[in-house]
Amino acid sequence: MSSEVYFADMRTSVRENLFDKLHLLLDRVGLNERISGKDLVAIKMHFGERGNTAYIRPVFIRHIVDRLKSLAARPFLTDANTLYVGTRSDSVSHLNTAIENGFAFSVVGAPVIIADGLLGSSAVEVPINGKHFETVAIGAEIVHADALISVAHFKGHELSGFGGAIKNVGMGSASRKGKLAQHSNVSPKVSKKRCIGCGECIDHCAQEAISLEEGNKSWIDPEKCVGCGECILVCPEGAINVQWNESIPVFMEKMVEYTKGVLSDKGPKSLFVNFLTQISPACDCYGHCDAPIVGDIGILASTDPVAIDQASVDLVNQRSIMAGSCLDGKDECHADKFRGIYPQIDWNIQLDYAEKIGLGSRAYELVTVKKEQPQKK
Repeated sequence: MSSEVYFADMRTSVRENLFDKLHLLLDRVGLNERISGKDLVAIKMHFGERGNTAYIRPVFIRHIVDRLKSLAARPFLTDANTLYVGTRSDSVSHLNTAIENGFAFSVVGAPVIIADGLLGSSAVEVPINGKHFETVAIGAEIVHADALISVAHFKGHELSGFGGAIKNVGMGSASRKGKLAQHSNVSPKVSKKRCIGCGECIDHCAQEAISLEEGNKSWIDPEKCVGCGECILVCPEGAINVQWNESIPVFMEKMVEYTKGVLSDKGPKSLFVNFLTQISPACDCYGHCDAPIVGDIGILASTDPVAIDQASVDLVNQRSIMAGSCLDGKDECHADKFRGIYPQIDWNIQLDYAEKIGLGSRAYELVTVKKEQPQKK
């Protein structure tokens, strides 16, 4: 059975701006029916690493917050702390980064509450009885919320192919323990031929798992490595890569099981919004963002996290490759942009598994929302 995914493109006019379209999406997806007065509503999003500029503009979040307030709900913005070294690895740094990136109360009209506490240890074990986990460790404030709205910036991702609603909810809501459990089988490997011993990977490793061995080459200790993957992208020589074996499929299945855990007690009080704007090739977790791989497409909303991610992938793959991007000149990547960026990652795995365990359907109907034109008299 197919699910409805509502779509607003980027076209606007003097009668209808992009904020108007966002409100139409919220109407069509049934926000008013899903949220009740006094509900504590977690708006799960990504505030962007310091130096990154691809994350969703805070002014859009303000409009979602205002709609929730009009229903007498009590919204808050949230995310969980990171495993890797950066500007969001503890709540103090995380809050400072969110405010610097524009997510201050004066802008968005709601508080920012980090879901897993000061150091990432405030979690609730949620039973799921899954293939990989009996329970999953979710940030406590997300579990305690009455409702969840995922607002995800859709983009590429170096471990899951792309990051959308499933990644935003499953990976992003996990406590530090939960993130470690998902990444624990993903240990990168250093190419000795390409490594120049610059030490960038060492400086960025929160677990002190990387050192220089004989010959001034980096070495990763698999016993200490938590598989966060940051060293892969920070290496200026491209000398570090994930070992492409069973680890990536297992990682994606674990991420999906965490999504199931987050949504297990939310039921009809959850919905999903994907922004297909500034679609960068890598995650917003990095302190930079490369040129978008395609032009801005629009905004999607659905009650089905699987359908909205499938629709997002399809819309990206239907677009032309952006000149000046990492895919420029690679016409063979047109049909599947994310396999073009990460050829060893089959992003279908996360959607297949999510559908298999009942999170939603890959079949969908794309419904374009339009403002009703006034009737001529």
